[in-house]
Amino acid sequence: MLYLFDIDGTLVDTGGAGMDALRQTTREIFGDDGPPLDLAGSTDLGIVRGVHQHFGVDPTAERLAHYFGIYQQRLDDNLAAGTFPGRVLPGAADLLATLESRNGSTIGLLTGNISGGAASKMRHFGLAAHFPFGAFGSDHHDRNRLGPIALERASTHAGTSFTAEDVWVIGDTPKDIACARAAGVRCLAVATGSFTVSQLRDHGADEVIETLESAIEIL
Repeated sequence: MLYLFDIDGTLVDTGGAGMDALRQTTREIFGDDGPPLDLAGSTDLGIVRGVHQHFGVDPTAERLAHYFGIYQQRLDDNLAAGTFPGRVLPGAADLLATLESRNGSTIGLLTGNISGGAASKMRHFGLAAHFPFGAFGSDHHDRNRLGPIALERASTHAGTSFTAEDVWVIGDTPKDIACARAAGVRCLAVATGSFTVSQLRDHGADEVIETLESAIEIL
């Protein structure tokens, strides 16, 4: 079985460290906070492209790389400072340990975070060892394009292919559900982010739970 996890709102809550890093970087480059940001399930690449477009600036590869270089440092500084009340969400660590102990389980990330940001968050919260691969918000700006990337990397890592019935995407937003649907796989939605159980169910998740504490009964 293959289990692909979102990060923010699913595994951890950074206490706003990521949003603050984006705001700091935008002010540093553009001199202004920029547009309102919808981070729930969005990709970092999509968000930052939108920031550039808001200021009438072409989001070239060079400009995006410059922005993300600053953002990565601000994120790392925020996490290290300890001023943001971040935490591992209920049941996440135990679930990962249980899945990892099962023969035939493959675990990876499917997240809107850029790869460096994902690595920083997982290291900071002590979860990095569970995730040897993933698909990230630096791979494509459209989250629905990340599923096939994750499946390909999972197959390379595990040395085997996965059918749709072998795969669970675990996330906390309607965009996680849509991403799973686009890849033709199942989605377990968890209401530890900004969406309720009923909202996630209305968006078509295969299973919905309050916290990851009850996920093992399904997975």
